[in-house]
Amino acid sequence: MSTFDPDALECLAAIIEEGGFERAAQRLNITQSAVSQRLRGLEAQVGTVLIVRSRPLKPTSAGQLMLKHAKMMRLLRADLEKDLRDLAPSSAGSGRDDERISVAINADSIATWALPALGALARQGLPIEVITDDQEFTHEWLREGQVLGCVTSLGQALRGCRMEALGVMDYVAVARPEFAAEHCPQGLNGHNFHRLPFVAFNRKDQLQHAFVRQACQLPRVTLKQLYVPSSEGQVRAVREGWGVSVVPLPGVQDALARGELVDVAPRHRLGVPLHWHCWNLSSGVLDALTDALRGAAASALRPPPA
Repeated sequence: MSTFDPDALECLAAIIEEGGFERAAQRLNITQSAVSQRLRGLEAQVGTVLIVRSRPLKPTSAGQLMLKHAKMMRLLRADLEKDLRDLAPSSAGSGRDDERISVAINADSIATWALPALGALARQGLPIEVITDDQEFTHEWLREGQVLGCVTSLGQALRGCRMEALGVMDYVAVARPEFAAEHCPQGLNGHNFHRLPFVAFNRKDQLQHAFVRQACQLPRVTLKQLYVPSSEGQVRAVREGWGVSVVPLPGVQDALARGELVDVAPRHRLGVPLHWHCWNLSSGVLDALTDALRGAAASALRPPPA
């Protein structure tokens, strides 16, 4: 098997991650022509095109495989840095800024429990890149080889990966007290949900629909939705009186206790099981990430079903 130039592999990763040749050149601190030259050399060695020059740029199937290989090389280097630091702290370098250890985590976990879990690793110098998406889609980043692990609602292990149940995130429907008193004084029910504006994360967010279907015991519902692509932003919009939003309970417990928000469906909780998927490799860095997320989830989430 051919040995691939690590600089060319990082160049390919930078083009895909940054979405273009110019930004890749800025990140790698080289010229744009050097970026093109490295990519052409790698494509010549592989024997096929690795990137489709479209808008946006997309890796080919071979490009996705090479991207995964590049990230595996990053992981090996990160493991080496960690082992050297454990043996002799003064002998380990700080690593290259462009060699990021990427994980995909759903936005609600980022807003509640996941970032404190990764804090110690970040302070130790691990170059973490957190990519956010809906919990039903974060696993696609792992499937495509763009991250080495993900927090997702998917409960089936991906090929070549290991999976661990983290726990259950409970969601509640909340509103500003004044809004609830005016628009749903008796709470959310099957007679008024269609009149209430719901603040969703984005168009992929199906939590609002799932909550209302279960709470009102309906097979399908149509909602009037507003979109704020931030978990914290959804809560802020509710505080401003935009409407109702189904949000993670850990993020609004204090506000509910202080009466700043009200639970408009107090008899109902929507539980979303979360899982950690990562490459099935022997790696100290992966083990450290897994341990950190497992520990934080145990404190913040309900235990996973037996």
